[in-house]
Amino acid sequence: MAGKSLGKILIIQTAFLGDVILATGVIEKIHTHFPESKIDFLLRKGNESLFNNHPIINEVFVLDKKKKYSHLLKLIKDIRARGYDLVVNVQRHFTTGLITALSGSDLTVGFKSNPMSFAFNNKIQHDFKGYHEIERNHKLIEWFTDDLPSRPRLYPGKENFEKIKSFVNKGKYICIAPASIWFTKQFPPERWIELISKLPERFRIYLLGSKSDYKLCEGIQNQLEKKDIVNLSGKLDLLDSAALMQKAVINLVNDSAPMHIASAMNASTCVIYCSTIPQFGYGPLSDNSLILEVTEGMTCRPCGLHGRTNCPEKHFNCAYQIDLQPLFTYIDNTSLI
Repeated sequence: MAGKSLGKILIIQTAFLGDVILATGVIEKIHTHFPESKIDFLLRKGNESLFNNHPIINEVFVLDKKKKYSHLLKLIKDIRARGYDLVVNVQRHFTTGLITALSGSDLTVGFKSNPMSFAFNNKIQHDFKGYHEIERNHKLIEWFTDDLPSRPRLYPGKENFEKIKSFVNKGKYICIAPASIWFTKQFPPERWIELISKLPERFRIYLLGSKSDYKLCEGIQNQLEKKDIVNLSGKLDLLDSAALMQKAVINLVNDSAPMHIASAMNASTCVIYCSTIPQFGYGPLSDNSLILEVTEGMTCRPCGLHGRTNCPEKHFNCAYQIDLQPLFTYIDNTSLI
């Protein structure tokens, strides 16, 4: 890298929301070492609002995976026209590998497990065990930065904090994101109801999620009519939610994207792990964080790297047998601060 100018840099991560958030650590580290560089980002359609008013990101490219090859070819053409000095591919899929290989950049880096890695200038081993995802991602840029990964970070703007001001000003509150795309990653609704019913009355509860999560949250809310609960599902965008979570007493989440939003805001977090485990390397990164999971060994857990649509053993004990008391103890101690 000696003498190499990095005026224009493209980072590629077109996976799901949580993966993009974790990849923001790469943005932070590169910017620290090359503050004058223009950094662009390629992500999948639906995640672009994460970078609204981002102080570091110059331009956002959007890959619409539902469109045909004509869209992909136009995207590659647009990327080639930028004349990037460096392309960093954080993903291990063929499409992003193809984009990297055809980017026109003289300097490209990605993981060896990408099917197109033979066309990259630098190929890095993706070591799954024993590393957090931000450490795995950092290996891609370690050779021209340093050996310390940066935490992910999001940047809600003034408009986001203004939008959530009325919720914050009503007193201390707890945010809960009860949904997950995967059944075995989602703490069951009846267990969320049990948990919320035991939370101190002095805290208002905000239920967070997308529009598709509204009915789940409404069902939980309706079972707890005596609680001060507000269903905000579908009413806040990603950066609004990030701003609200930052100021919460604690955020209660599954092993899912809201956990990574909390990490990016360094917000107090409790993550409930059902079928998956934190050892996969996607755990919370906030200074104040708590993990709840079954404490007794279960031979069927984890049942996969990602979630499943149902419990293979039909009992879902990895969710139903989680002890909630450590959370209440944590909240009691936190609320004294």
